[in-house]
Amino acid sequence: MTRKTFADSAAIKQGPWTHRHIDANGSRFHVVEAGEGPLILLLHGFPEFWWAWRHQIPALADAGFRVVAADLRGYGASDKPPRGYDAYTMAADVVGLVRALGEREATVVGHDLGGILGFAAAAFHPRQFKSLVVLGAAHPLRQRAALAVDPKGQLTASRHLFAFQMPRYEHKLTDWDARKVADLMYAWSGPGWRGSRDFQEYVRACRDVIQIPQAAFCALEAFRWPFRTAMGLAGRRFVKLLQRPTPVPTLQLHGALDRCVLPRTAQGSGRYVYGRYEWKLLDGIGHFPQQEAPETITKEIIRWAS
Repeated sequence: MTRKTFADSAAIKQGPWTHRHIDANGSRFHVVEAGEGPLILLLHGFPEFWWAWRHQIPALADAGFRVVAADLRGYGASDKPPRGYDAYTMAADVVGLVRALGEREATVVGHDLGGILGFAAAAFHPRQFKSLVVLGAAHPLRQRAALAVDPKGQLTASRHLFAFQMPRYEHKLTDWDARKVADLMYAWSGPGWRGSRDFQEYVRACRDVIQIPQAAFCALEAFRWPFRTAMGLAGRRFVKLLQRPTPVPTLQLHGALDRCVLPRTAQGSGRYVYGRYEWKLLDGIGHFPQQEAPETITKEIIRWAS
């Protein structure tokens, strides 16, 4: 099969927003911005890019917020350095973005990997958070525990994480026009969205963007770091820091049909929050709530950010 060549321009989608690059925490990040008011920072998950929030950006801007959706380090049109995919650096990226945007605090909304980084950054740097909304993710320590004690549940659902540890697996991820990306997203999504044109268009975009040079390697590095450091000093220090509950008000929204991060894995995350905390299970929704139920998620973000 002839391999296509993609550039950062694959991550540039036009709409009622503006594109720009900002420098934060030693890297250059591509961000999309709309609206004026209190800052809401949107963080996507794997294997996606900022366009995961295409339904929320204009709606939140119309509701009176300054909305910024960022490509994470290594994704989309952001820098793709060979290092810096440890949880400390990527959590510092989050607060660095808030500061680079000229704000002292923000409501951070994270999905999947973005939600994990939201939990970590809220624990390490709570003063930069007004509030936190987490979609389709568990607190990192809940995820870690579930892998150990739920072999027929979360361990089985996380088979892809173990595949990611294989050398050069990034080439398997992009083989055949990134077919594995499409397969994972199909398996993780709810049935209502899976058969829609919106799903087809979005998955096509994600397949293109993951084929930007070095993007697949960088995306996998964030999932390799926890396995490489699990028994080392960096891993033990990370666990110790995360055991300290965060005071940041946290709303956790999770699809009842999520087959990537099981609801029972995510549900115990509230033990790591001593500020205001709410948990909501979304019936009929899979791993991508902001796209499967965009109006519901937008309303919940506005309620929590207000």
